Amino acid sequence: MRILGVDPGSRLTGFGCVQLSGRQMTAVEHGTLKLASTSGKQEVALEQRLLDLFLGLTEIIDRLKPDILVVERVFFAKNAVSSLKLGQARGVVIVCGALKGLEIVEYSPTEVKRAVVGSGTADKMQVARVLEMILGRQEFATADSSDALALAVCHGQQFLGGAATQAKSALAGMAKSARKSSRKGKGLAALLGLTPEVVGDRRRVDFSKKS
Repeated sequence: MRILGVDPGSRLTGFGCVQLSGRQMTAVEHGTLKLASTSGKQEVALEQRLLDLFLGLTEIIDRLKPDILVVERVFFAKNAVSSLKLGQARGVVIVCGALKGLEIVEYSPTEVKRAVVGSGTADKMQVARVLEMILGRQEFATADSSDALALAVCHGQQFLGGAATQAKSALAGMAKSARKSSRKGKGLAALLGLTPEVVGDRRRVDFSKKS
């Protein structure tokens, strides 16, 4: 079974696919559809972005051949205009899946974080780190791609819980160690290898930015 997660956006749309084989979950592919510049300097008409999203996602579905499409449920946006654009992008994603006959499932960001990390308040860096515990080392070009892969993993746990449970147990153990080490100035981020000194050879992504 293949599950494709999509984190919709009118400028950047992330996608991530996992394969379930028996009791194993493996990453197939993840990436980002760049529909427009995030700097806003080169503006692309919304209708063109939505068309590019439709064509790009259709190509991904045809190539990866997923059985299930998981999309992030919209729960808030910075303003009414952003909410409208996000809703339109999300509609395109759902139509793409429906046209290909895929089962479509939705999760909120909180539900995904709780399923993957074990806490609905986990930040993006923690989610990305736990994804590596579950699937092995990954090179995320954007936070959108890691969010999309987390959507796929979240739904995959409905069928397969072993690997994810072990990863969350490991994270819980690290959190406990972090509390014991708090007097020494060490926190969970350091124990997860997320400090600037330790990240080193890892591709740096600014997870604070949202498309």
